[in-house]
Amino acid sequence: MNPTNPVAPAQARISVIGAGPGGLTCARILQRRGLAVTVYDREAGPDVRDQGGSLDLHADNGQIALREAGLLEEFFALSRPEGQEMRLLDPDGTITVRHVPEADELFKPEIDRGVLRDLLLRSVEPGTIRWGKGLESVGGPAEGPRLPRFTDGTTVETDLVIGADGASSRVRPAVSPAVPAYTGVSFLEAWFDDVDDSHPEIAELVGQGMAHAGDGERALVAQRNGGDHIRVYIVQQVPADWISRGGLAADDTDAVRALLQERFAHWSAPMRRLITDNDGPYVQRPIFALPVPHTWEPHPTVTLLGDAAHLMPPLGVGVNLAMLDAGELAVALATEATVADAVRAYESTMLPRSTETAELLDGAVADLLTPDLPDFADAPARP
Repeated sequence: MNPTNPVAPAQARISVIGAGPGGLTCARILQRRGLAVTVYDREAGPDVRDQGGSLDLHADNGQIALREAGLLEEFFALSRPEGQEMRLLDPDGTITVRHVPEADELFKPEIDRGVLRDLLLRSVEPGTIRWGKGLESVGGPAEGPRLPRFTDGTTVETDLVIGADGASSRVRPAVSPAVPAYTGVSFLEAWFDDVDDSHPEIAELVGQGMAHAGDGERALVAQRNGGDHIRVYIVQQVPADWISRGGLAADDTDAVRALLQERFAHWSAPMRRLITDNDGPYVQRPIFALPVPHTWEPHPTVTLLGDAAHLMPPLGVGVNLAMLDAGELAVALATEATVADAVRAYESTMLPRSTETAELLDGAVADLLTPDLPDFADAPARP
């Protein structure tokens, strides 16, 4: 593409990098609007790894995108409205605040990330996704055509590259030099399986949704998932490499568990079960975020959505913004005269919105350590 011969979206070769919720939502809506798109993902297939915990999709962003994708009713059928229950606990395990959703409350029902992804995978046309295509870099002139280079040595020619490839985006350097920085807060994830039978005390403590407890220095965020699972995020303000600094490895479960027992020694025995009775090893998740604000000059052949554009702390907004971004970008491509016009129209809305949200959440992940759950906090998404 060049400025004297702009490409119309109907004739454009559109490449989405990343088959997560944002990338798949964008592809689904583009196809629904009659536009061709190819999605490239580094994973060898859709079932290579665990997709993470539970997500709540909000009526004022994530659900808007699902409506545009024609998937809202199917989402409601798969979601768990009871997962909107919220509990605030103290370190002794006493419930100090509890929200139980009404029977018809659908503002932010929960859905497992894997279930949502499967819904979106089923919705795109066969052959849309190219698995095993990890992006190395985006080459080609700024005016196009662009040349995504993959780690398997192949290259494709395309008129628009959409970076939906998350926190460690390989598309981002084509428009911005920004890199995520450590927030100073780290999550350690613990899993509990078959909770109603194998961990009934934990199931009773957590309830049907999310439970949060903090003492000012450390916190536990427990999240009910589908399939009788619970995930617990152990939140601490520590160096990103705090486990290795202690001479341990994250998969040295017994040693990490003993260290956590020391750090949570003053919490009650029922609460300590949330960090010691887990099934399998812990998963270390240091929390990173992009600089605030993160903006760039428009590029006619490359744009970003979701965490690739505005990585923020996992406080309940990430997937919702990614899907809203995806829907707005797809609609812009379906309605604007040229790809460059669509990118400008999309970014003129997305960048101010993401800046406003990022400013609100800047440094706020540390608020999870406090006894009071912040108003904007919600069940953590997978970083």
